Amino acid sequence: SAGWHEVQQTRTYRRTSDLQIPQEMEVICNSEITCRSNFMFLFFSFPLNLKVKVDLHVSLPHSYPHSAPQLFARSNALDRQNQLQLNKHLTSHISSLDLGELCVCAAVQWVRDNSASYFQNSNIAFETAPEEKAVKIFFHRMWIYSHHIYRQELKKKIFDCAKQLNLTGFCLTGKPGIICVEGLKENCEEFWHVIRYPNWKHISFKHVESMETEGNGDKLHLFRTFEDLQFQAHGDYGLRNDYHMDLGQFLEFLKQHQSEHIFQILFGVEGKHSDNQVHN
Repeated sequence: SAGWHEVQQTRTYRRTSDLQIPQEMEVICNSEITCRSNFMFLFFSFPLNLKVKVDLHVSLPHSYPHSAPQLFARSNALDRQNQLQLNKHLTSHISSLDLGELCVCAAVQWVRDNSASYFQNSNIAFETAPEEKAVKIFFHRMWIYSHHIYRQELKKKIFDCAKQLNLTGFCLTGKPGIICVEGLKENCEEFWHVIRYPNWKHISFKHVESMETEGNGDKLHLFRTFEDLQFQAHGDYGLRNDYHMDLGQFLEFLKQHQSEHIFQILFGVEGKHSDNQVHN
C-alpha cells in the first residue's frame, strides 16, 4: 500500500543510546523495541485469525539498513518443517530487495500476506471461533542471564521454586548461567522475584515472550519439564570451579527447541553451527 511505501522510503533516524532506530519502526504500534550492544531487537505479533497468530523476531545490526537484518518468524500452530519453510521464503524475499533499502516493514507485510498458506497442513484449522467465551490466560517464557551458577543451594532454590510454581524450562549450570522458565505469567513473575532476593547480584532479566491463549497453555510449552542442563565445559577449573560452558552445544539445544533467536539476545552475537562454535 501507499502507506507502507512511504514508510519504507523514510530515512529519518532518532538516537537511542549508541543505536539509530529507523523511523519506520515507530509506525508499527504493536512492536517491542529492545537495544543491546550493537544490536536492536524488535518483536512483532499479529493474528491471522481468531485462533492463530504469528510472532516475528527481528535483530538489526548497527549498520542497518546497509546490512541485512536477521529475521525469525514462529507460531505455535506450525510444525517444525512448515516453520523452516516460512523462514526460508521470508529470508529469500528480503534478500531480493535492494541492499540499503529499509525492509522491516516489508518483512512484516510479507508475513501478514503469506503466512496463511503454511498452516494448511497444521492441526489447527482456520475456522471461526465458537461464540462462547473461553477463559484466556497470559503465557510467559522468561529468559534470565547470570554471570555464573555453581552453588548447590542456589540450584536447589531454583528447582524447588520452578516445581512449586508449575513451570517448565531449564537451568544451565556453569559460566554463564542461563535460566528459562515458561508457564502462567504470574507464576513466572513470582519465580523472578523469589530467586533474585535477597542477594543475587550478578543476574539480569533479558527477554520475555508473552502470548495470550485459551485454556491452560499446555500447547505453548517448548519444554516438557524443568531440566538440569549441563554441557561439556572448557577452561581452567581451578579452586573456584570456574569453568565456561560450551555455548556451541547450548546453541544446538536452543535450535532443537525452536529458540535459536534467543542466542543473540542473551550474548549479543550471532549463533553459529557446532562446527563453528561460539564460546563466551
